[in-house]
Amino acid sequence: MLVLFETAAGYAIFKVLDEKKLQEVDSLWKQFETPEKANKIVKLKHFEKFQDTTEALAAATALVEGKIGKSLKKVLKKVVAKEAHEQLAISDAKLGGVIKDKLNLSCVHNTAIAELMRGIRNQMESLITGLPPREISAMSLGLAHSLSRYKLKFSPDKVDTMIVQAISLLDDLDKELNNYIMRCREWYGWHFPEIGKIITDNLAYCKSVKKIGVRTNVATTDLSDILPEEVEGEVKTAAEISMGTEVSEEDIGNILHLCDQVIEISEYRAQLYDYLKNRMMAIAPNLTIMVGELVGARLIAHAGSLLNLAKHPASTVQILGAEKALFRALKTKRDTPKYGLIYHASLVGQTTPKNKGKISRMLAAKAALAIRYDALGEDTNTELGVESRAKLEVRLRHLEEKGIRRISGTGKAMAKTEKYQHKSEVKTYDPSGDSTLPSVSKKRKLEEAEEPTEVKVKKMKKERIPEAVEEEEEAAEEPPKKKKKKHEPAEEEEPAAVEETSEKKKKKKKKAKEEEDE
Repeated sequence: MLVLFETAAGYAIFKVLDEKKLQEVDSLWKQFETPEKANKIVKLKHFEKFQDTTEALAAATALVEGKIGKSLKKVLKKVVAKEAHEQLAISDAKLGGVIKDKLNLSCVHNTAIAELMRGIRNQMESLITGLPPREISAMSLGLAHSLSRYKLKFSPDKVDTMIVQAISLLDDLDKELNNYIMRCREWYGWHFPEIGKIITDNLAYCKSVKKIGVRTNVATTDLSDILPEEVEGEVKTAAEISMGTEVSEEDIGNILHLCDQVIEISEYRAQLYDYLKNRMMAIAPNLTIMVGELVGARLIAHAGSLLNLAKHPASTVQILGAEKALFRALKTKRDTPKYGLIYHASLVGQTTPKNKGKISRMLAAKAALAIRYDALGEDTNTELGVESRAKLEVRLRHLEEKGIRRISGTGKAMAKTEKYQHKSEVKTYDPSGDSTLPSVSKKRKLEEAEEPTEVKVKKMKKERIPEAVEEEEEAAEEPPKKKKKKHEPAEEEEPAAVEETSEKKKKKKKKAKEEEDE
């Protein structure tokens, strides 16, 4: 019986010397306690060494997948085919079936063979001659790493840990840079306060301060390579009439050292940003096209890795970074947030506030697909990201322009608009708003106006009742026509007589006065 034994260094073919010992499965391990005993059971017939790690990886992957590699096929044809009458002991039953089909060799796999393999592995260094132990261990380690990479489809270019660290460092640099620049402006502001308002750019400010030094050197310093001509002229005029205090050379030295630090950190930040951009395009190109380098890197950092981010649904990607607001909203039963880190994406930023929620939802849905394609797809093209972004931009344009969509079926009837008819309404001025006095309601006014009239009517009725009775009695005694004719002139004469008597009295009084005066 022959034994096929696979190692990290190559394939070994052993010849079983005593097959009777294989029947004693429980005590077989005792035969491999020492190298001497092991050599009495099996003997090395042929060893095929791998040329490099690539060949070893190809052979190992073929064995894992249950296939016959090129090197194994070569060994079997060269050694085992000569002794085709003998059985071949193997450790994998699936591989045995493939060898039997292709090379027509009888293969054996059982518990005794598994125990035999364990014994050979235990005494491998003594059984395989011409292979030092250090070389075997080095080749085992190299093959283990290579096989792990292959199984995980791992590429050293696709390390998302670098992105997580880079984006965290970029945020830290921004904070430190901001603190340093504020300190530099405040410190140099004591000496030359006017320059702070003239030069707004922080990097240009630090470079100018480094070149100027003391305020009196402005007139002789050329700042044309840092500032435009107009700004340079303003700085020089401001230096002549500056209200700043005088400082020593030691103070200026410390300020200039701080400026050097700011310039160095700014340059390193720019370099780090370029590195992050390249890494993002290598690891998650479709996500980068959808949301940009910084937002994509922050999403990966927040999730922990690209694979973890790929496991999140689109709704989680949309509000990733706004967890505190989400749980507060759920606790207080208010509206949940519409966006998290994705808010800083360019597509969300360029929309109107009314449409930000819609666009962030659509962008999150497309970004979730892009993340899964980047994390789990074998290809690294950017077609998916470009197509998705183009669709989103078209949708955004429709939302902004309120584009008309096609309506079918009963929707057409509902969408019909009625003919417009202009109806002019003449509005009159309402003077009730001018008065600040409390207004009395119309009902109350009407009631007050009606009450006295009712009282008068009642009085008039009461007075008329006795008069009517007297008139009826007089009408029964005398004819009405004669009475009217007699009484009417009498009534007219009475006021005339009264007037005459009054005139006579006045004349008498005048005469009496005249007589008295005489």
